[in-house]
Amino acid sequence: MKIERRIGVPPSARGSSSGATCPDVFELSDGNFAVIGTEATADLRHELPSDAGVADYERIVIVNRETLVRAKGDIPDN
Repeated sequence: MKIERRIGVPPSARGSSSGATCPDVFELSDGNFAVIGTEATADLRHELPSDAGVADYERIVIVNRETLVRAKGDIPDN
């Protein structure tokens, strides 16, 4: 599995002065997506609806709204 491309714009285009430590979204070679965000599993696990869960190998991450809105145009329809 490899990162194929960034979805959306780089952090520097969203105001990051370092361009390296901000949320990001990537499309992977297998068609899945990888997300860089702030780890929030402990804070949000109890907020999940009853039909959702987090496996031991999963984490809830927060990605700011601007990151996803600016990625929207790059997300494939299928």
